[in-house]
Amino acid sequence: MRQISQGAEAKLFLDKGTVVKDRFRKAYRIAEIDGRLRKSRTRREAKILEKLSAVGFPTPKLVNCDGESLIKMEYIKGPTVKDILEKKNYSELCREIGKKLAILHDNDIIHGDLTTSNMILSDEIYFIDFGLSFFSKKIEDKAVDLHLLKQALESKHYKVWEKCFECVLDAYSNEGRQGKEAITRLSTVEKRGRYKGKKH
Repeated sequence: MRQISQGAEAKLFLDKGTVVKDRFRKAYRIAEIDGRLRKSRTRREAKILEKLSAVGFPTPKLVNCDGESLIKMEYIKGPTVKDILEKKNYSELCREIGKKLAILHDNDIIHGDLTTSNMILSDEIYFIDFGLSFFSKKIEDKAVDLHLLKQALESKHYKVWEKCFECVLDAYSNEGRQGKEAITRLSTVEKRGRYKGKKH
């Protein structure tokens, strides 16, 4: 088993064709609170992976969860969308992202960390890292998810981000049950963000 990545919350290990995600202890947190947080986030992520697998959504399949801090899941081979977006037909890839985000939101799942680093191109685009994900029916939460994706595209793909996001929104609005409503709410979310920025 070898470590392949580390984020703010967890370490990822590759173990014979599976990925083991281990939410490590945070020394600055009170031990009881830390344990409770790691347990709740681990269980929620496992539930989301199970739900997505049940609806046939392209994401790593859950292999095992210890209910405390460890999740074992399928390893998806392929480059991240971040590394290949501008080298391929980005409008086609972004339409696929928009369609898949619509499926996610139609199942009331908010990703919470939508970046092209959390998407892998294999036979199709797979969404990964549901560590910050949660269930919600709120249009506001879906609009915030869109806003996070827009920020990620603008930051990592500044040469093409506007066309990319346009393609995402076009596919998302056509496919999602509440797509148009979420896009309308997106402008409110962005205005609020700009207002907060001016205050500070």
